[in-house]
Amino acid sequence: MSTVIQTPRTYNQNHVARQYTPGKRRVSIYWTWSYPWEANRDVAEMDNRFSTMTEVRRVTWPAYETPEWDAKNFLQGIAGTLELFHRSALGFQKAAGEVTGHPVAVFQRVDQAGYKLPIDERILVDTDTLMVFGLDHLPSEQEAAPEEIAAIREWLGREGTCLLLGPHHDVGFTSDMKQRQMEYLHHGDPLVPRQQRFSQYTRSLMKALDVPVINKFGLRPALAKGTREIAPLTTVKDMDKLGLLNGVSTFNFHPHLPHYALTTDDTSSIHVLARQPIDLTRPHPFTETGNTEFNAFIWMPPKDDRAGNILLADSTIFTTLFGGTDSLEKFWKNLATMN
Repeated sequence: MSTVIQTPRTYNQNHVARQYTPGKRRVSIYWTWSYPWEANRDVAEMDNRFSTMTEVRRVTWPAYETPEWDAKNFLQGIAGTLELFHRSALGFQKAAGEVTGHPVAVFQRVDQAGYKLPIDERILVDTDTLMVFGLDHLPSEQEAAPEEIAAIREWLGREGTCLLLGPHHDVGFTSDMKQRQMEYLHHGDPLVPRQQRFSQYTRSLMKALDVPVINKFGLRPALAKGTREIAPLTTVKDMDKLGLLNGVSTFNFHPHLPHYALTTDDTSSIHVLARQPIDLTRPHPFTETGNTEFNAFIWMPPKDDRAGNILLADSTIFTTLFGGTDSLEKFWKNLATMN
């Protein structure tokens, strides 16, 4: 058998704009973190930081004990874990690239080399679908500047645009230590500390763009009875005017997904398209008040001078750190080819 040769990788080069092609969407990912801030966190800090590769190796042993993950070949510390997120998005990038004919552009708010890139016309000029992955920890104080908000508003005035906001979980936001421990035992991931709060940047965008949603908790999805597979979504197909959930029964399993709580009673302009059943065998404050599902996928159709769509879906739905499914890839392709 012949050896499959990986496509050559480029780094530290200026983005080359993608030409508009009718019917072929240009998708861009924007990681909201400051890579240096996250990577340089004091590992003695208990909360609000990513794991180090040492912690990942210890918890997932022996998954990362082969030579390609050692210090000669892969970044260690927190930086290595950040790179796992980049690597885990390659499957989505490949699937979207195949159906659109355009490479998926990947940007970071502050990259490894220290270059800061706000969301402006440099990103938006050749983007039809912008995916904002909210993995910045709250203490890093990332906020959307007025110029960014104005640029995004102007871009959303263009027909055919789509802004996908992906605020991540908000674990342990309370000062009640018993509740923090309950949340920790519920999601069951030893790599997530008792308090891990994400997405200040995305929250600032949601506030500025009048998106009546707040990311809450980190909830563990239920499994299909008698299996290790994630339980099917509860979908509202008659509201899915874009067909994004056609052929989609599940997303991928992730042990701590946010509930996208609506902060308005007026649901005429915002629609919950999919809810995820929660693992009820593990107590959690959210389920103790009678909730059995959380909001997993939301759509805001065009309104007034906003010609573009706004979607909300967690960033980890587009990564494969915790596996992937045919249903998930179908969702990716629906999103990449939406009309």
